[in-house]
Amino acid sequence: MSKEKKIKELPYRNGVGIVVLNDKNEIFVAKRIDNPKNFWQMPQGGVDKDENYYDAALRELKEETSIVSVKLIKEIEKKLTYILPDDLIGIIWKGKFKGQIQKWFIVRFIGNESEININTKNPEFLDWKWINLEDLTKIAVNFKFNVYKNLKEEISKILS
Repeated sequence: MSKEKKIKELPYRNGVGIVVLNDKNEIFVAKRIDNPKNFWQMPQGGVDKDENYYDAALRELKEETSIVSVKLIKEIEKKLTYILPDDLIGIIWKGKFKGQIQKWFIVRFIGNESEININTKNPEFLDWKWINLEDLTKIAVNFKFNVYKNLKEEISKILS
């Protein structure tokens, strides 16, 4: 079987993502430890068996950033997908998935910034910052560009 056909047959990993807005409507992003180039991402991760999407999003947010003080603004209706580049398939997620199909949520951060701590038990990030909406697609790794473009449109609807 060709490598291309094998990849096509791999399933998508079921995931969640969370857009965290501060009181200035800036977006929380963090730089991954395993890709220290100038790419940033919003908190995201997998969904455990029998876990609902919003609970998974809140769990991932806490595990990755220590953030717990949030209020739900919107659950994005459609799921967003991305496929990993060929050089990462077989490496990420032990080669079980070709990409992710994600359910995204937009929340408002209502805590104090001192709550944010990326030096967690299993750290995923080197650094974090708040960015303006117009910069969202500029900071994304290329294989997630369309996901971030869709999210930018969804966030724009809320903020306008």
